[in-house]
Amino acid sequence: MRQDEPATAFFIVIDGWVKLYRSTPSGDETVIEIMTKGDSFAEAVTFTGSHYIATAEAVSEARVGRIPADHLIRCIRDSPDIALAMIASISQHMHYLVQEVEQLKGHSGVQRVAEFLASLSVAEHGRCALALPYDKVLIAGRLGLTPESLSRAFARLRTIGVVVDASHVIVNDVAKLRQLAADDRSAVRNTLRSVR
Repeated sequence: MRQDEPATAFFIVIDGWVKLYRSTPSGDETVIEIMTKGDSFAEAVTFTGSHYIATAEAVSEARVGRIPADHLIRCIRDSPDIALAMIASISQHMHYLVQEVEQLKGHSGVQRVAEFLASLSVAEHGRCALALPYDKVLIAGRLGLTPESLSRAFARLRTIGVVVDASHVIVNDVAKLRQLAADDRSAVRNTLRSVR
């Protein structure tokens, strides 16, 4: 799907990673979200028949299912429960986006990076090794940072035992990383100063 084109379908990511972004008149990109297996997008505009508000682009090998709007409308008429499930999905997505706005406005860049890394770990505490799921430029865009700010955040996280080498990350204490992501900004500054 491309920004401003007529919305004729919605999509479900079957495998891989898909970037949703908006383009500015100057040609810059604003990353809205990174979708992965099981995520869906463009449901709301499919119902209205308006235009897509973003562009979708695969950022890895990906398979994406396309559900045409007219087919969806026929299915909903036959089984209204589909509409209820879609409303629930759209509501969850809206809740997620509100949390994203709160994070961008309320958390420092270091905290956003810490939260992103913590979200990649299944462990709650202890040491773990992670692989960055996509390139650092995309991670920076996803977190509302410049690539340079992302590099500075990685450097600051080194002070609490986070080591980034290309796409490989070692976290010495996942609980400490999670705490840093959850703390208020002044506590984060104090934490990072005290371990220097």
